[in-house]
Amino acid sequence: MGPPRSLKGRALQWLAQREQSRFELRRKLLPHAVAEDAAAAEAGSPAPELAPAVRVEGVLDWLEAHQYLSQERFAESRVHARASRFGNLRIRQELKQHQVELSPDAALALKESELQRARAVRERKFALWPASATERAKQARFLAGRGFSPEVIGRVLRGPADPDDDER
Repeated sequence: MGPPRSLKGRALQWLAQREQSRFELRRKLLPHAVAEDAAAAEAGSPAPELAPAVRVEGVLDWLEAHQYLSQERFAESRVHARASRFGNLRIRQELKQHQVELSPDAALALKESELQRARAVRERKFALWPASATERAKQARFLAGRGFSPEVIGRVLRGPADPDDDER
């Protein structure tokens, strides 16, 4: 087993696997920085001059400066991965958990496509249109759980796609 990887090496490995948010990388790297300090103390080596959180922030700043880490790329990647299955509310909540905001262009594109995405999600899950109030409620709960807005859910459950409905 070789020498332990540096904080920068770990971060680059995670970024090579998929886009990560700054918040996510900070959360992953901090325990390793603390462990490095503990290992140095146990080995009798001098403790690093900087606190673990400061070292992690320095690595994150370096990654951003060299364009390995990008909040915009992370948001685009997350939206691309989630848009076909989830509504705007769910996507925004997930980005908020990562402390990332959508660009105005991406937010507008998501808003404009939400009705079509909700229809596609409903059609994949349910073969038939709701014939009773119970079935309608079941489909509405499903779509709400996927993060679609109440307005969009109501429009989707009105019935098959109406060409005029998309213009509203």
